[in-house]
Amino acid sequence: MNEGALATSATSRAWSSGRRSLRVVRVWRNEATLAIAGLAFVAVHVLDDSFFQPQPGTSAGDHLVGGLVPFAGLLAAALFYGRLRAGLRAALAGLLGLFGIATGIESAYYLDAGRLSGDDYTGLAAIAGGLLLIGVAVGTLWRSRRGDEGLWRRWLRRALTTVGVVFATYVLVLPFLVSYVLTHTARAFVPVAHLGAPHDDVTFTTADGLRLRGWYVPSKNGAAVIAFPGRKGTQKPARMLARHGYGVLLFDRRGEGESEGDPNAWGWAGHQDVEAAVRFLQRRPDIKGDRIGGIGLSVGGEMMLESAARARGLKAVVSEGAGERSIREYLDITGSGKWTDVPSYAALSAGIALFSNNTPPASLKDLVGSIAPTPVFFVYGEHGQDGERNLNPTYYAAAGQPKMIWEVPGSGHVGGINARPKEYEHRVVGFFDRALLEG
Repeated sequence: MNEGALATSATSRAWSSGRRSLRVVRVWRNEATLAIAGLAFVAVHVLDDSFFQPQPGTSAGDHLVGGLVPFAGLLAAALFYGRLRAGLRAALAGLLGLFGIATGIESAYYLDAGRLSGDDYTGLAAIAGGLLLIGVAVGTLWRSRRGDEGLWRRWLRRALTTVGVVFATYVLVLPFLVSYVLTHTARAFVPVAHLGAPHDDVTFTTADGLRLRGWYVPSKNGAAVIAFPGRKGTQKPARMLARHGYGVLLFDRRGEGESEGDPNAWGWAGHQDVEAAVRFLQRRPDIKGDRIGGIGLSVGGEMMLESAARARGLKAVVSEGAGERSIREYLDITGSGKWTDVPSYAALSAGIALFSNNTPPASLKDLVGSIAPTPVFFVYGEHGQDGERNLNPTYYAAAGQPKMIWEVPGSGHVGGINARPKEYEHRVVGFFDRALLEG
């Protein structure tokens, strides 16, 4: 080959290499642009939800940690995205894409309920941004796949990577993302009232300034019971108590239905709602003295226990289906099998703490000892959730007298009134009669 041919060949290779380099740069720029666009959609919703259009009764100052920390993370991802290697870019885009979808779930829920408003519109955009980020992650992984390995080594590496990613996502990432949903989504409507007695629409205010709305069936026997949480699942015990002449108060807890505040499905800070309900009943002319009790179902049972331990307004407490509400109670579960789930519960509790701007409450095992001398009745189902079946005997052992406990045969979670209706009525009404009407 002569010198001219060699020069031509070298020029051709250089031109081809330059074209490939330009194509790589163009692809990377497109990837970076799409990733930053997706991050922007998610970040705008985080700011909108936390600061621009917070829940009624709350302010931007109530969401400093829960809003600024994720926003700072999204901003850092956008600034440093281009400096990361392809595998890390894909992992980051995928994780933040899942986060974007999680932040928009409340918007999808309210859209389905026909109650789309406020920050829900940017929430739908966050879902789109999350899907875009996941698409970027898949595309980046596909383009950066290695072809210089042997077939078996390549598939082994991919299999191990896939298993590791799936495991980490299931154990840590998904519980953390679920925590966002638990602290931002609650029932958006008020159910139809089937209380079996006339009721009044009532409003009262918590110590931290939130207005809560609910129903009150006036008392005929001079005593009243708070049925908690919400105005849906509590209606059966409310009807039962009203038949026996008790006043019954049902209301939307904070962030739910017509009540103000941020929702928290695990009930952190919910004891303040119960304490506000007690103060409302103490001012009622149909209540004689301090004849006020409470019946709580599931998370409502946990809030009743905490409220009775913190204050003396409740004179009798029935807690049905109480279990674990954070990593604190989960560590109190007996048996060695719990340790496999500790990382997931820790991630869930950390997420709830971040997005609710609250630290985990004290363990109920540590609190129930302070309930005495208030009578307390622990109820749980034979086939209830693992936590309630394990922890209720623990709570009972830690509580002082007077106390009672009942494992309802054949009952699932908070299903005692359905599994054994006559016995449930006899035991629960009898408990309140002795605590609130006698003497």
